[in-house]
Amino acid sequence: MRSARVLGLLLALFAALPAGAREFRSSDVYPFDYPTVQAVVQVDKLMRERSGGKLGITVLGYDDRDSESYTAAQVRNGQLDMARINLAVLNNLAPSTAIFSLPYLFKSKEHARRIFDGPIGEEILADLESHGLVGLCFYDGGPRHFYSVKQPIRTPADLKGLKVRVQQADIWTSILRTLGAEPVVAPADRVYLKLQSGIIDASEQNWPSYVTLRHFHVAPYLSLTEHSMTPAVLVFSKRIWDTLPAKEQAIIRDAARDSVPIMRRLWDDYEVSAQQTAEKAGAKIVRDVDRKAFADQLVPLYPSIIEDARLRSLVRRIQADQPLELQSERPKD
Repeated sequence: MRSARVLGLLLALFAALPAGAREFRSSDVYPFDYPTVQAVVQVDKLMRERSGGKLGITVLGYDDRDSESYTAAQVRNGQLDMARINLAVLNNLAPSTAIFSLPYLFKSKEHARRIFDGPIGEEILADLESHGLVGLCFYDGGPRHFYSVKQPIRTPADLKGLKVRVQQADIWTSILRTLGAEPVVAPADRVYLKLQSGIIDASEQNWPSYVTLRHFHVAPYLSLTEHSMTPAVLVFSKRIWDTLPAKEQAIIRDAARDSVPIMRRLWDDYEVSAQQTAEKAGAKIVRDVDRKAFADQLVPLYPSIIEDARLRSLVRRIQADQPLELQSERPKD
């Protein structure tokens, strides 16, 4: 009887949709209140408004238990329409995406956002199309920090010998080995148990993920290393994208880009709230981190990580980027 009622509701829903309506499925590993999930809620809202109800996102897929690598593969083969995934997951697939994971590349959050939104960001998004993904926009990932079970991490030497969970990207595997740590690649949803059981000694993440994934319960020493600002990326399946008329593609792309400022406001608030939550729960925030020592050891690795001439040029452009107000203050020749 219950199945019949559910079927009836679904039939009524689809009957109410405009002719030719498309409902897309999206995925995210984080819970419903997480900024990236809420940003996709905004994409859905904007798509419906601008298409007269013909385009929308029915299943937001928050709290997805699949690994982000698996999710990326589903989007590429068209089994899933779209997803929010960490850009590092795509490093082996599209080499240019590794640039945004480089340690101490960005001078500030504002610098990172300017690059994500500018020509360099557009160029990296465009690189995804040859790999079956349409890059719609970047969502902030915030500064990433190391946190550990038993001890503070203040200098690179403090990582020596530790088993550290890293993102699913070769770049951080090689970086951790350079620092003398033992990298352990694991999906985000497995890290809590690995920290709790002692399989790993430390991990690294941003503030929102540190709290949302409850890692502060088992790894209370969070050191403000700010070693990377890898963003997330909202991607659409190129197999599905190529079946859509140009007008619908424009609506989806514009809705995604217009969701970015909303996501950033949510993200900034979430960061503050997450830090307060961790501190109230007894997390020990290590502020006297020697970030210069980390940068001095890691930035010289760039040439060994990024070997392609075009990508090295992108790195130099990011390093040379300055805000417009500073550019205008330069003395004229």
